Amino acid sequence: MPSSPNSALRGIKDMAPRCTLKRYGLTALVAIIAARFSRSLNAPCRLISADGQVRDRMWLGNYGEQVAAAWLRAQGCKVLAKNFRGPHRGEVDIVAREGRVLLFVEVKTRREGAKVRGYDAVGKDKQRLIERGANHWLKRLGTRELPWRFDIIEVHVEDGLKPRLNHIKDAF
Repeated sequence: MPSSPNSALRGIKDMAPRCTLKRYGLTALVAIIAARFSRSLNAPCRLISADGQVRDRMWLGNYGEQVAAAWLRAQGCKVLAKNFRGPHRGEVDIVAREGRVLLFVEVKTRREGAKVRGYDAVGKDKQRLIERGANHWLKRLGTRELPWRFDIIEVHVEDGLKPRLNHIKDAF
């Protein structure tokens, strides 16, 4: 048992990779603590509601986006928007910033044992929708002179277990 609150903080600092702390400082430490105690990332998924009904696809998608946003924050990213909708049917699940890089993230949630990977479900038509949303976001910023990329986060869920994530950077 730690003798003081400062010794507990030192213990958490010891868990953080030194290069992360050196590069991002206190922000990285806060992200590590948030990840360690985040309910979204650490609580088992309940695919059956309290009244015994199996959760529908809408609930599953919203849950996956919530988990993905919490995971990005835990990785030190700043989540700027969720479910961003631009004109002309452009859409982005999560807009985030990782350092100077802008991330346009598509989240695909699948039950464990699904036949189709989340990555495979992002076809050319879906990519065009995400690109339209990203273009509108960049237009709102008034500049395209910053680095950005398109990522996919696959969230795998199974009743009673913590969600598993797979982050695919520069997916398309």
